[in-house]
Amino acid sequence: MAFPASPQTPFSYGCPSACQLRRLWVALAVAATLCLVGPAALAAEPRLPKAIEKALARAQVPASAVTLLVVDVGGQRPPRLSHRAGEAMNPASVIKLVTTYAALDVLGPDFLWKTHVTMDGSIQGGLLDGNMVVRGGGDPKLVVERLQAMLTQVQASGVRAIRGDIVLDRSAFGDLTANAAEFDGEPLRPYNTQPDALLINFKTLVMTFTPDLASGRTLVRTEPPMAGVQVDDSVLLSRTSFCGDWRSDLRASVNNPNRVQFLGNYASGCGERVWPSAYVDPTSFAARAIEGSWRLLGGLLTGQVREATAPELAMLRSRGTLSGQTSPLRLESPSLPLLDIVRDVNKFSNNVMAQHLFLSLGLHGKLGQTQAGTFEAGRAAVQAWWLKTLPAAVPPALDNGSGLSRTGRISARSLAALLQHAAKSTLADALADSLPLVGVDGSMRERAKAATGRAQIKTGSLRDVSAVAGYAQGASGSRYIVIGIVNHPNASAARPALNTLIEWAVQDRK
Repeated sequence: MAFPASPQTPFSYGCPSACQLRRLWVALAVAATLCLVGPAALAAEPRLPKAIEKALARAQVPASAVTLLVVDVGGQRPPRLSHRAGEAMNPASVIKLVTTYAALDVLGPDFLWKTHVTMDGSIQGGLLDGNMVVRGGGDPKLVVERLQAMLTQVQASGVRAIRGDIVLDRSAFGDLTANAAEFDGEPLRPYNTQPDALLINFKTLVMTFTPDLASGRTLVRTEPPMAGVQVDDSVLLSRTSFCGDWRSDLRASVNNPNRVQFLGNYASGCGERVWPSAYVDPTSFAARAIEGSWRLLGGLLTGQVREATAPELAMLRSRGTLSGQTSPLRLESPSLPLLDIVRDVNKFSNNVMAQHLFLSLGLHGKLGQTQAGTFEAGRAAVQAWWLKTLPAAVPPALDNGSGLSRTGRISARSLAALLQHAAKSTLADALADSLPLVGVDGSMRERAKAATGRAQIKTGSLRDVSAVAGYAQGASGSRYIVIGIVNHPNASAARPALNTLIEWAVQDRK
């Protein structure tokens, strides 16, 4: 896959001509270079360290497909290593550094998403005569436990039966209809889950398999409970100590939205395993999960769980039902704080949560105005934030904020400018502590063992892309920013070279 040599991001407000933009970007690039590392950066780039050269050679990746940068956090000295640092590259999930830092800065670490429940009707003796409205606010982590806690609160507050419907309002985010298979043809992979203003359990069925030797079966537990979906509660147990490709051995049939079957077997030697699988009909997931949980908790429902229509939402707004002004009962379920969400996004590279941050910047963060959350609005909000916060650094080319993209681009130099700015801000610990600790947790648990505990690194990986970026503590006491991006068909084979880069940085090698 070929990558352009310069960013392709258009400005979506007050656009000058394309020619003016190109001249502006050249000027910004020079300014960024001087701001980042001073005039010494204009000198010839040093040769790559031999250990990194050898690792790239073993991966059969040419130096022309790589960008590397190691520079002190303060930016007062020339880089220890700078190789093609100004080239715009696809960073994969490393772009989450832009999304999460912008969200921390614009929305604040304590920002909360809120899911509202209001009643369009009257309540008497535990019976709602009318509809219950569940309004999504974009909570990125409304998992089954928190959904059921919210519904339990509704029942404890006096609504245990509904003579009507449960109506879902997802209008906080704009129309995000997309084909989950579009990116890589794997629609049931949880990383391909699409964002949703009422995102329940990441639209993912979590199936737990537990061998039961006494019955000769493996018991299957599924969350969340899904209305109208029959899931086999057990699968044949194979009494063998060898645990091979257990998912394939199950011969799971998951393409019928009303039935999940297991036609194979499960080896006893596998012990208890958990399999998260994106649901085959994501548009109906929230309705099924809410109805299933409501009934599981003892709630009664005479109608159905359905999507609100646009005219219905307009009517509910005009009557003051959505705001709670005319609702006999109004409940608010807050999300986890944004800081906790950022940790999940960066430690475990959660794509849909990153996209929710990006959409929320468009919804809440653009010039203080509230509008529908769309990717276009998110891009405009982050671009505006970047030009205000990092005016001397070339802006990134943004897509959806998660890195699950073939078009996202950023240079190592611009990434370093962002990380330097963050390190000097009041959000320094919030961002740094959200990154995987090398050799300890997250996506860096098994990597760069020689740097264990001494670097906080965000990783990125796609077909033809492998990347790392973050902070490293050198043996000398110096703190560095470390960035490495590979764009090449053999990028996955170059991960050892990026591990070597991190180890080289913490060991202060020459």
